Amino acid sequence: MAYENSEPEGGPDDPRVALKILVAGGFGVGKTTLVGAVSEIRPLRTEEDLTDVGAGVDDLTGVERKTTTTVAMDFGRLTFADGLRLYLFGTPGQERFWFMWDEIAYGAVGAVVLADTRRLEDCFGAIDFFEHRRIPFVVAANCFDGAARHSPEELRDALDIDPHVPVVLCDVRRRESVKEVLIALIELAIQDSTAPAPVSSRTHY
Repeated sequence: MAYENSEPEGGPDDPRVALKILVAGGFGVGKTTLVGAVSEIRPLRTEEDLTDVGAGVDDLTGVERKTTTTVAMDFGRLTFADGLRLYLFGTPGQERFWFMWDEIAYGAVGAVVLADTRRLEDCFGAIDFFEHRRIPFVVAANCFDGAARHSPEELRDALDIDPHVPVVLCDVRRRESVKEVLIALIELAIQDSTAPAPVSSRTHY
């Protein structure tokens, strides 16, 4: 699947196929960075400065240097040379914003669940959300500088996810790395188009 920054032959408003993709995960895991790294348009962001209002509510463990947070969603667009266009919607990570996820998820063909290997438990909520709604997803472990490296197999065991769910390592700052994650998700969505995803035994969020 080839990638182009330019518009396909049909023009900017005439992609052959348009798909909605969600980018989810815990607070500070890199969702906004992922959308910005791959979007061919200037991303729409709804970031606000962290304030005292979130003190005692938002867990900053592991992301103490983070000064902003997404309060609605991030939005970006990626067009491939064959006319396939992806619309990327990044969800807010904090639990207090999860009430918006159902509306954002409407019409999505799949999702990327970003994971921080230093805080794996932070992505359980997103995994549960997509499993229970039978939305295909891939788990992408964002390789932060200085963080311990784990194999996809080790991460799969730690997250207790089904064998058919792809687990990949990525660097959300790199366009090519993000593109590989998205291609893995598209391939999974095609495979799962006629088969329902399994339902998790974990708590429903």
